[in-house]
Amino acid sequence: MYKGRILVVEDDIDISNMLKIYFAGYGYEVDIANRGMDAVEKAWHQLPDLIIEDIMLPDIDGFEVCRLLRANYLTAKIPLIFLTQKDERSDRLLGMESGADIYMSKPFDIEELRLRVKNLIQRRQSLLGLTSPTGLPSGMLIVDHLRALFEKPEGWALLDIRTLSFNAFRDSYGYFAAEDVLRFTAQVLKEEVLEGRNFFSKNFIGHVHDDHFIVCVPVEQALDLKRRLKERFEEEILSHYNFMDRMQGYLINPGTTDERSPLMKLAIGIARPAGDGAANIRVLAMQAGISRREDANA
Repeated sequence: MYKGRILVVEDDIDISNMLKIYFAGYGYEVDIANRGMDAVEKAWHQLPDLIIEDIMLPDIDGFEVCRLLRANYLTAKIPLIFLTQKDERSDRLLGMESGADIYMSKPFDIEELRLRVKNLIQRRQSLLGLTSPTGLPSGMLIVDHLRALFEKPEGWALLDIRTLSFNAFRDSYGYFAAEDVLRFTAQVLKEEVLEGRNFFSKNFIGHVHDDHFIVCVPVEQALDLKRRLKERFEEEILSHYNFMDRMQGYLINPGTTDERSPLMKLAIGIARPAGDGAANIRVLAMQAGISRREDANA
């Protein structure tokens, strides 16, 4: 069961390793950053469910890290706990002002920290409509972002993305293997859409449900992004199949002797609110869905 991903930002190796071992023992995925800008980059590309952060870091301080994260839509709502020796009232106020959710002083009660982490992650996932295990926005977060984009419809495009043969894979390989595919798909999208771009890019990735994702990018990037996503996915998805299925290029559906399903690939449709004349989100989604189905049948 996926419980959440934690990013520990701490330059004290003993403390960071202790926190990683402790929370991993409770089923969390834990990553470590020893410098402030490394933390910003990891948070941007990996989208943790929660960040535990020291204030005193070798490059920029934790307050600046927090401000940078709050300035970007993808990381703005990630819960953040300051865990620090700086216990002056002015430091606490500055921490709250920069956007931290909780401020805990060292030495700290590890059990109290665990309960705070658990409650913050659960609240984030329930209130914000985040879809485990991808960590990507879903539900009303997608709708709200599309509404904001529609205020200026020129210059951007919507990519509607589905994974063909996903259900057959899940039936054959099971729920946990299918979750791994969702995590893999989300990671490919994040790397291709966000990698190498400014941290404050307006590009958007959303997880609608199950194997259904959307991406918003500048219109001039849409076709090249579609090509890159399809090529990379088809190459790297092979590692999720066993040797026999990879070699034969299909799998035999469970409960049958000869019913075949092809290996997974992406179907991607593109719609532009300006160029395609979409008047609202519903029409745009319909146009993108038609384009995706045409791509699947091509």
